[in-house]
Amino acid sequence: MQDYMDFVAEILIDKQTIQNRIKELAGEISRDYTGKDLLLICILRGGIVFMVDLMRHITVPLQLDFMAVSSYGAGVRQSGGSVRLSLDLKTDIRDKDVLLVEDIVDSGNTIAYVLEFLQTRQPRSLKVCTLLDKEERRETSIAIHYRGFSIPNKFVFGYGLDLDEYYRNLPFIAVVDLKKYQPKG
Repeated sequence: MQDYMDFVAEILIDKQTIQNRIKELAGEISRDYTGKDLLLICILRGGIVFMVDLMRHITVPLQLDFMAVSSYGAGVRQSGGSVRLSLDLKTDIRDKDVLLVEDIVDSGNTIAYVLEFLQTRQPRSLKVCTLLDKEERRETSIAIHYRGFSIPNKFVFGYGLDLDEYYRNLPFIAVVDLKKYQPKG
């Protein structure tokens, strides 16, 4: 396995900057959901690191659930194709205030699918919180209520985002130098 430092073009967002922004987002969410029935839904697998850190700073009672959806293949991914649901919720979301927690929104197609799918289950409210937003890649218009960072259209990994299913454990967001990266296999 290649050492990630061999193909890091730059550290886009360092650990401390991520943690500071998460505390700010958690403060906003805590204020907005005071007295409400908050359910965090993590979009797996990329959103798990972000959600764990975020929920540690949210001060209102909350519940958790998970979904797994994909519209990507392996490797250096490109969005497109159909969205596939591979893990559905265990929780009934009717009349709950639902906050989807996502690692990154780029084209918007996947999260739009999830929002439409969940809306049929009649939540009281349904909002999106994403760590990273690639607005310039947007193909589908969606409302993002809580945004960690707007980032340029660069291929990133770390802090939950994978590169061929590796490096999710890094505490920062890095940009891949595609000229130096050797995909596994």
